[in-house]
Amino acid sequence: MRRKDREISRKEALEIADKCEYAVLSVITPENEPYAVALSVVREGENIYFHSAMEGRKIDCFKANSKGCLFCVGDTERQKDKFTTKFESAVIFGELSEVTNEDEKIHALEILCLRHTPENMGNFEKAVAASLKRTAVWKLSVDEITGKRKA
Repeated sequence: MRRKDREISRKEALEIADKCEYAVLSVITPENEPYAVALSVVREGENIYFHSAMEGRKIDCFKANSKGCLFCVGDTERQKDKFTTKFESAVIFGELSEVTNEDEKIHALEILCLRHTPENMGNFEKAVAASLKRTAVWKLSVDEITGKRKA
């Protein structure tokens, strides 16, 4: 990070990942081109989970190159008297892998739903039973993380 005065700890950067509304995952396509996609994510330990369709462009990217870079924005504050916005962010580099163990897959979906739609958890069991076979779950295992404080 260039601005060392704005750098935050690993723990603080992971907390930004925990509270971001959504994150943007950047990967490389099989054609060696950049590709980015917005995701709903949840973190548990050193893993960031998200769900996906079973097929598609991003899945092709994950299978061609398992490296990913996740960008998370936490709190933001528009400045009324300046032409800027204060924000905190975290950049997470890691290895992408599909979650194939059914218990881990269900657990990841449950913590995703608890984070993003806790008021609808009464419908979780029914929804998982209906969609588990056609829903992919992936994780980004954290290798490196940097973050900046709101400034």
